[in-house]
Amino acid sequence: MATNVVVPGLGESVVEATVGDWNVKVGDVVSVGDLLVELQTDKVDLEVTADVAGTISEIVKATDEDVEIGDTLAIIAESGDAPATAKPAAEESHSANTGETVEAAKRTTITESSRSVASPVARRIAAEQGIDLAEVSGSGRGGKVMKSDVTSPPEKQAAPAATPTPQTAPAQQRDSAATSALAEIFGNQEREERVKMSRRRRTIAKNLVQAQQTAAMLTTFQEVDMHSVMELRTRRKAWFEEKFGTRLGFMSFFVKAAVTALKEYPTLNAEIDGDHMVLKKYYDIGIAVGAEEGLVVPVVRNADQLSFAGIEKKIRELGKAARDGKLEIADMMGGTFTITNGGVFGSMLSTPILNAPQVGILGMHNIVQRPVVVDGEVVVRPIMYLAMSYDHRIVDGNTAVRFLYRVKELIEDPEDLMLAG
Repeated sequence: MATNVVVPGLGESVVEATVGDWNVKVGDVVSVGDLLVELQTDKVDLEVTADVAGTISEIVKATDEDVEIGDTLAIIAESGDAPATAKPAAEESHSANTGETVEAAKRTTITESSRSVASPVARRIAAEQGIDLAEVSGSGRGGKVMKSDVTSPPEKQAAPAATPTPQTAPAQQRDSAATSALAEIFGNQEREERVKMSRRRRTIAKNLVQAQQTAAMLTTFQEVDMHSVMELRTRRKAWFEEKFGTRLGFMSFFVKAAVTALKEYPTLNAEIDGDHMVLKKYYDIGIAVGAEEGLVVPVVRNADQLSFAGIEKKIRELGKAARDGKLEIADMMGGTFTITNGGVFGSMLSTPILNAPQVGILGMHNIVQRPVVVDGEVVVRPIMYLAMSYDHRIVDGNTAVRFLYRVKELIEDPEDLMLAG
C-alpha cells in the first residue's frame, strides 16, 4: 500500500508554500515522525514528517517548486511493500503493447551522486532523453539540476564553442591587456552572484511596497532621556532576575509605555476597513525580530495584562523561536501595534514602515551619550531618538506627536510608568 505525503494546512490566510531541501531521497527507509522536507511559507518554515513507516518510492515535488495545500509531495511505500524501482530495459520494451515505445539505448544510469545534484523530475527527464547529468549546469540551489535545465533546447544545453574570429595581433594584445587590467582590479573571483529570493523575502518585499502605496504614511520624531530607566535597571536588575528568572530589558518599558499611550490615543491602535475605523480595545503588540531570511514580527498578546516580567519572558521566548526558525504562524497573526528596535544594530535614526493593516509603528534606536540642558545646566545624558510612523488617513499629526511625547514622558519617569501600568 502506498501513502501520499501531502502539503498540510498552512495556517490562516496562507495557501501556498515553496519546497525547501529534502531530507530524504528515493529508496530511503523512513519511520513515523522522520523529517522528510521543509516547506517555506510567507511567515514561517514548516516541517513535514512521515505519517507511516516505509520506503520513499517517489519524490513528486522538487526543491524550489511552489505547492498548494493538498498537493502530493512524495509517495511512501509502506513497510512490507516493494519500493518502486526503475523498470529494466526488457520490461520497458515489453510495455510497447500498451502503446508505449521506449528505446532502451536512450536511457542512462542514474548514480547516487547524480541523485544529490538533480531534482527527481530532472533525473527522470534526463533518463528518458539520454542526457548525462554530469554535463548539465544546474540553476537550482547549490547548483542542483532542475527541470528547466534538461528541458531547454539542445543547443542551449551544450552549445558548441564558437569559432574564433581571426584577429590582428594588435587587437589580441588590446584584449589581453584589458583582461589583465580587470583581473588586477577585481581579482579572478566572480563579480556577480544570482540568488533567488526565498518565499519569505519575496513576501516581505511585496508587503513593504504595498504598505507604502496604500497608506498615507508620515513619521514624527522625538528624543528621550534614558537616564532614569538605565539607573533603575542598574539598581534593580539583580533583584529582578533573582525574583522572576529573567533579565529586565528596555523593551518591557517601551511596551508598557506604548500600551499606556495607546489607551489615551486609540486611533493608533486601529485599522481601516473601507469607510470604517476598527478601534481595537485589546493590545497585541508586535515586536520586530531580525531572523535569517528577514524581519519577522511575533506578537505579545494582551500586553496590557502582563507584568514587566511577563513581557520580558514572552519577548525572549518569541525571539529565541524566531532565531531558531521555530515560530508558528499563529505567533505572528493579528497584532494591533508594532515596536521595532534598530538600535540593537547601531541605527541612530530611521523611518519605520507600517506593518499593515496596522496604522502605527514605534521605532527605537541606539543610545548615545549627548550633552543636554537639565535645570539650566549642561549635563551628559544617554539619549535615544524615537520615530513614530503613522497612517495619516485616520491619525492626525497632533495625535501622533502627542502619542510619542507621552511615550517620552513615561520612559523618562519610570515610576509614573509603573503606576500607569
